Amino acid sequence: MAEIKPQVYKDPRPAEYFAQFHERSRTREPNFVYEGVRAALSPVAVGLYRTRAIGTENVPRSGPVLLTPNHFSQMDHFFAGVYLRRKLRFMAKSQLFGPPVLTPIFTHGGVFPVRRGYRDEEAFKTVSAIFDQGGAVLVYAEGGRSRTGGLGEPRPGIGRIALESGVPVVPVAIHGSASVRRWKKLAFPKVTVQYGEPVTFPVSEDPSREQQMEAATRIFDVVRRMYTDLEQNGRKAVRRSLRERAQADALAAGGRPAA
Repeated sequence: MAEIKPQVYKDPRPAEYFAQFHERSRTREPNFVYEGVRAALSPVAVGLYRTRAIGTENVPRSGPVLLTPNHFSQMDHFFAGVYLRRKLRFMAKSQLFGPPVLTPIFTHGGVFPVRRGYRDEEAFKTVSAIFDQGGAVLVYAEGGRSRTGGLGEPRPGIGRIALESGVPVVPVAIHGSASVRRWKKLAFPKVTVQYGEPVTFPVSEDPSREQQMEAATRIFDVVRRMYTDLEQNGRKAVRRSLRERAQADALAAGGRPAA
């Protein structure tokens, strides 16, 4: 695996610096920049990395929803969204904001910051504002990129969002992106994105950390299960298994088997 730059776990810039990005995310939807980036990177994701999606029907076509993928690569934003018609909003580490070229792309393309190293209430307020507008938010379940080549552990943030909002949560497994950094060796892994069935939680206005972790673990257990299935059996077998299960369910319900 290619070397990854050391993480900076605390952003020294004041919270006031990031207010501009939160304000825009709370009041405006992504604009043409989102579609431009999608158009530019879709051939890369679908062509070079042979990205395929399983279970896109599990993502509601409208209304608030939280997507919670695992995270290996900076390309995961694009892998997760390339097969979805609706625009996603992405929570990303604050260190990404600042460079003069990339920052406008992030800001107008649906990305908002979470200030690393602090209890960033502004990020959660932005998520809530986007949900109020009926938006779809993607928050990485592990809180950042895994640096081990394997899945990490869930962070309580996704549990907090799920409990405080009560919106549907779609667990997402991204398989293959751990090897994306090998592109310099002209090695392009095959990437699969699987969207699990939505789960919901009763609304809790002030969940404890233990409750947040319990919800996050429940969500990530689904991610882990899907990822392991893809790792062990491959996407063709996963697709076949899901199709057979759907046919069995249809027959059990007295309906016609799925095509």
